[in-house]
Amino acid sequence: MQTGKINVQTENIFPIIKKFLYSDHEIFLRELVSNAVDATQKLKTLSAIGEAKGDMGDLKVEVVIDKEAKTLTIKDHGIGMTAEDIEKYITQIAFSGAEEFVQKYKDKTSETNAIIGHFGLGFYSGFMVAKKVEIFSLSFKEGSKAVRWECDGSPDYTLEEIEKAERGTNIVLHIADDSEEFLEEYRIQELLTKYCKFLPVEIKFGTKKETKKEGDKETEVEIDNIVNNPTPAWTKKPADLTDEDYKKFYHELYSMSFEDPLFHIHLNVDYPFNLTGILYFPRIKKSFETQKDKIQLYSNQVFVTDSVENIVPDFLTLLRGVIDSPDIPLNVSRSYLQSDASVKKISGHITKKVADKLEDLFKKDRTDFESKWEDIKIFVQYGMLSDEKFYDKAQKFALLKSADGKYSTLEEYAEKVKPTQTNIDKKVIYLYTTNVDEQHSFIETAKDRGYDVLVFDSPIDSHYINQLESKLTDTSFVRVDADTIDKIIKKEEAQPSKLSEDEQKQLQPIIEGLVAKENFSVVFESLSEKDAPILITKPEFMRRMKDMSAMGGGGMAFYGSMPDMHNLVVNSNHPLISKILKEKNADKQKQLAKQAADLAMLSQGLLKGEELTRFIKRSVELID
Repeated sequence: MQTGKINVQTENIFPIIKKFLYSDHEIFLRELVSNAVDATQKLKTLSAIGEAKGDMGDLKVEVVIDKEAKTLTIKDHGIGMTAEDIEKYITQIAFSGAEEFVQKYKDKTSETNAIIGHFGLGFYSGFMVAKKVEIFSLSFKEGSKAVRWECDGSPDYTLEEIEKAERGTNIVLHIADDSEEFLEEYRIQELLTKYCKFLPVEIKFGTKKETKKEGDKETEVEIDNIVNNPTPAWTKKPADLTDEDYKKFYHELYSMSFEDPLFHIHLNVDYPFNLTGILYFPRIKKSFETQKDKIQLYSNQVFVTDSVENIVPDFLTLLRGVIDSPDIPLNVSRSYLQSDASVKKISGHITKKVADKLEDLFKKDRTDFESKWEDIKIFVQYGMLSDEKFYDKAQKFALLKSADGKYSTLEEYAEKVKPTQTNIDKKVIYLYTTNVDEQHSFIETAKDRGYDVLVFDSPIDSHYINQLESKLTDTSFVRVDADTIDKIIKKEEAQPSKLSEDEQKQLQPIIEGLVAKENFSVVFESLSEKDAPILITKPEFMRRMKDMSAMGGGGMAFYGSMPDMHNLVVNSNHPLISKILKEKNADKQKQLAKQAADLAMLSQGLLKGEELTRFIKRSVELID
């Protein structure tokens, strides 16, 4: 038996590992199981090129808990280590076995790309949860002697020859008192599911019972509990997968998601970087709720994180699925992405692939695309707002929906409304509603003029409308209730008023006395006799600024604190207004004016509580 000191720069390496190197103690299991998988992959590689002889045997990696002994063991049947290997790769922390292996064999076989471990410190993560670590190993090399290495977390270690029949390595963690959660089966199962679900070598954790049918008889048998899928869908060729395979894999990723995804994109890039993966479009809700099912990042099938904001643009984080790339730069604990030019290239490529897929779907089956539009609308709009290149591509498939349920592209819609909705100043006016039911009367008035009304009812529409206005020439967007329709799309000079200026001044204080001055401005307009006697409109600018403030519009916060302002528009050409003016009985005059104003308030959903109760009572009295 020999003893020695681990070759480290400082004797405080273990506290550093425990406290600062890894962001989360549970990572140790990912690192050790990944190392075991690496050792197995290396053996496969060496066997493929003839450097490892004989039968490979069972290559499963196994995780074993012994509660009585308070140990957690990770076993593999990979290449194993000699005493010299342990001296080099374990006691000299600066070396990385995986790095050296890849360099040596990179030109001999493509399988070296499957080597996971790029960090020499991975093994030492075990000391975050263990008071002592043992290694039992037998190398694949002919004539090798099995060895045992032991360290208690100090720089001192022992190394001795032992008897071991099977090739490979057992890492035995003697779990520390403050980490006994890692002796619980449910906890280890949870971590294996989280980090090792798609590792490329089968991982066994105990056994499970399975019912087998033989003829008319059912028998219960005990089988290995394999916790991972070594060949997940993203590692296969798209030609080898059916739509059902993609859906099945989606539910494997998100077992608590009961809806099927709308469609998917299979990523497969080998230049100028390596990237594989599958992205799914879920049904995106209209509200921006916190997403629990996120895109998962893997590096050679090892789970890294589901915080992929630095790899994909913000708008793509609304998607789900998997991205796997060995080229994504991670820090030593694989827990954080490092800033790197390749990350931006990967992000740009994914954005392009998503845009290309959407355009392809639109061209291939427009009817089907339109049926899915409401479920992906927010995603597309968010992308257009946040990424100029995506906007350029999305113009071809981004849809506008009219109140009658018809869809048009941006180009199609411009051609559709230009002849009818160009105002006296040669500007095209796009009318829109944010709520078809609440703004129904205004929509109908617009339709009576032969105009079309768009539906904008997503939470980011105020920002999206601003963007479209900045991109489309001589075009303005105005909500259909922002003003009277003939003022929104002014075609000619206003028709003459039936009320003189003196008559309007006479009536104004009566109308103003019906509403709160801080919320309403009373204005007289000469509209058609067919229009309502009183309308309530909300100025476009103020309403839009408040909407943007509610969505976090930066400098718009000021508007969010301002009271809601409306225009109470009195139609000076309506017979009822003339009747109110001529009414000699002051109480009846006020009652008629209040009724007309309340009807306008009711049409905008502004009549509530006591005012609504009084309106109903007054309406009954007027009927009597």
